[in-house]
Amino acid sequence: MPAHLLQEEEFSSASSTTTVGTVTSRVTKNGDAVMEKDLLSHEDLAAARGMVDDIFDETYREKEGPKPPMRYVWRNIILMSLLHLGAVFGLTLIPSAKIQTLAWAILCFVVSALGITAGSHRLWSHRSYKATLPLRIFLTIANSVAFQNDIYEWVRDHRVHHKFSETDADPHNAMRGFFFSHIGWLLVRKHPDVIEKGQKLDLSDIKADKVVMFQRKYYKPSVVLLCFTLPTVVPWYFWNESIVISFFIPAILRYTIGLNATWLVNSAAHMFGNRPYDQNINPRENPLVSLGALGEGFHNYHHTFPYDYSTSEFGWRFNLTTAFIDLMCLLGLASDRKKVSKEVILARKMRTGDGSHKSG
Repeated sequence: MPAHLLQEEEFSSASSTTTVGTVTSRVTKNGDAVMEKDLLSHEDLAAARGMVDDIFDETYREKEGPKPPMRYVWRNIILMSLLHLGAVFGLTLIPSAKIQTLAWAILCFVVSALGITAGSHRLWSHRSYKATLPLRIFLTIANSVAFQNDIYEWVRDHRVHHKFSETDADPHNAMRGFFFSHIGWLLVRKHPDVIEKGQKLDLSDIKADKVVMFQRKYYKPSVVLLCFTLPTVVPWYFWNESIVISFFIPAILRYTIGLNATWLVNSAAHMFGNRPYDQNINPRENPLVSLGALGEGFHNYHHTFPYDYSTSEFGWRFNLTTAFIDLMCLLGLASDRKKVSKEVILARKMRTGDGSHKSG
């Protein structure tokens, strides 16, 4: 559920940051200063970002009656089982791998993770900053290294997740349990409401991005090349690593770890942690998830303020993605970062938080 305190925006060209949350003050007759906040409607926010489909829809009601039967997708069950078995085998090969291979696997993990966190998530799903063509191309390549569905499909499912969070229309509804929200949602057919609501989203901004649509057209060959072939060939060719180790560590193990790091945002960050910004919603603050997912574990904040490019009020702390976006702005490759003001954050904590912010 997003914030209701959507404030007037101030633009600072020096920092290339848009601060969401203008707070003005006035003095009462008894001399006390009080804060006034000018609320923005969803339409105003849409004008600023070009979309509001990541704002929770409070009008949605789940259909009455029995739930539709669960239908298993056996192809996915088999492939995911084999993938994780391959990852376990990859773990046993780590002592035999060259240090260059392990460093390469880590680099592939970070690049692929940025394709999700800085790309599919913060740029395309939430439009929380703007990226130039070279940066969009890099993030698209990185997204194919990650192999977590093409950008168009990822954005569609993620916007549905925010708009109908923890309902039947949420693709990985955490109310259905840890396993379902972690990986189970990929092993069964989608709930009809997920499909219905996904088809009604306005994805015109994504369709208008030629880089995204190019990736969608050539997604399968890009995944074969970038997720599996390139990570395998580089250590085998350049430093004579074993082809088995080259395949099972930089490709299979790295890919599996990347998947689970993302899935933990859907599962653990919706179940374990405190809720300092909004105690009325399920998502939590989970620093351990943030460590593995490059900053995506500050989830109570993110679902309260989905338009903040940092997904956190703490800057670079446990948040490599924010540091990356800031670096891209410094290099002139990104701009117009949306950021919620400290005053608005504090007001929201006081109004709907669980009080945990008082203890740090």
